[in-house]
Amino acid sequence: MTERQTKLQRMDRFLKSHDLGAVLLWHRNNFAWMSGGCDNHIGRASPAGVAGLLVTGGKVTCITNTIESPRFRDEELMGCGIDVVDYPWHDAEAGRKLLGKLLGKKTCAADCDALGAGLPALPRDFAELRWQLLPEEIERYRLGGRIASEAIESACRHIEPGMTEKQIAALLDHETHTRGGHPVVTLVASDDRLQRFRHPIPTMKRFERVVMLVLCSEYKGMIANLTRIVHVGAIDAKVRRTIQAVADIDTAANLATRPGRTLGEVFADLQKAYRDAKFPDEWKLHHQGGSTGYEGREIFATPGSKVRVLANQAFAWNPSVPGCKSEETMLVTEAGIESITAPGADWPTIIGQSTAGTLRRSGWLEI
Repeated sequence: MTERQTKLQRMDRFLKSHDLGAVLLWHRNNFAWMSGGCDNHIGRASPAGVAGLLVTGGKVTCITNTIESPRFRDEELMGCGIDVVDYPWHDAEAGRKLLGKLLGKKTCAADCDALGAGLPALPRDFAELRWQLLPEEIERYRLGGRIASEAIESACRHIEPGMTEKQIAALLDHETHTRGGHPVVTLVASDDRLQRFRHPIPTMKRFERVVMLVLCSEYKGMIANLTRIVHVGAIDAKVRRTIQAVADIDTAANLATRPGRTLGEVFADLQKAYRDAKFPDEWKLHHQGGSTGYEGREIFATPGSKVRVLANQAFAWNPSVPGCKSEETMLVTEAGIESITAPGADWPTIIGQSTAGTLRRSGWLEI
């Protein structure tokens, strides 16, 4: 079956299980998932876009206003097999009437009641429809991962001591946009801020000796998450031991992520890796990642979680200790794991070690 047919089949099962006749998808991640990677955003700050997809009876229809409909017909949804219907941008009541006409007597739930039609909220398990990626999605994700990796590594090679974290963030965003990606999270921490903060938004502080860049880059709806670190001059032996320790923890977490296992079981292996690396409690100071895809994290892994790992599901683990972090986006399959944000051929790497095997992880760039 095609990607669209498979998703409509999943949707049909979902509708029947929840006694629904239709769903209306305004959130950007759901719109991208159902449309095969199309984009309905205008403002980046809102999770909801300016067009919704009404899915019912094996048919997908885009609902939007007269400002947006020409672009969706002629550009964004062209060739997708999705009809576009519109209502006057200044007449919300007309939008509700249009929706009512399309629905008839069907019951409908929505991820966002953008038209003010009083629709009930989408059942929470809808997100699970996005988790197991199809071959077409995997190919798009691989390209998005390469875009993210190339963007962050290019930015790292162009930064210089004395630049502010804000300037570094602007450079990273520029490199991402230039390649066709969309930065949804950009974090930068230099020197003492890298030691103190796990979620460092960029400031006007100037980079002197070491700086961490974190990027969550969206491409065709799916988000690639990764971290790179730059160091001025040679890295001393103590820091190298820390880099190795974090790479080992990252390796243990990724190799423990196998279809059928629970996230709680994977997390127990990750905790053991922290203990083995002599950082037993550092996992408590920052989330460790989890499954990813159409969200930066679809599910954050926690101790004891009963959520099971699926084949063809993406994960991004991000173990950290003061001054160091390791993060890539990985695809989990029945045959093993694949890094979709793997370091480039000319980027320094380190071999992470665990009882389950080894993995090539990102090292630090010395400038």
